[in-house]
Amino acid sequence: MRILIAYLSYSGNTEEVAAYIGDYLNKEGITVEWHRIGIDALSDPADYDLVFLGTFTWERGATPDEVKDFVLEVGYKPENMVIFGTGDTQFGGDDLFCKAADKLAHFYGSSYPALKIEQSPRGSQENKIEQWLEGVLNHAKSYA
Repeated sequence: MRILIAYLSYSGNTEEVAAYIGDYLNKEGITVEWHRIGIDALSDPADYDLVFLGTFTWERGATPDEVKDFVLEVGYKPENMVIFGTGDTQFGGDDLFCKAADKLAHFYGSSYPALKIEQSPRGSQENKIEQWLEGVLNHAKSYA
């Protein structure tokens, strides 16, 4: 299985989730390639079995401009997109929590629900990431 993890992170929280996902996948024997949005050159998502796209939620539920630019740069809606995001319920409550991740999952018609992490993936949220990844991988294998 060939996987790309593309992400944008300002505070380091989304990068920490991306690294956790990458470490988990590597332990499963899966090779991961990386794309830091706004920094690295973009590969075609069609070259991968899955593309994990990570973002934080900006302001009042907004998707960061760099992630919007990434979507435009891709130029089409790949069917292999899986979305994860970080957010903070302190700013906007449950209605706006990880709204950017929800918007991206809807936009791409992602076949698996977005992973939503409160700030940093430490503690009990590590289990949440692992359970989500198990579901994503089982889902992907069933369609392979």
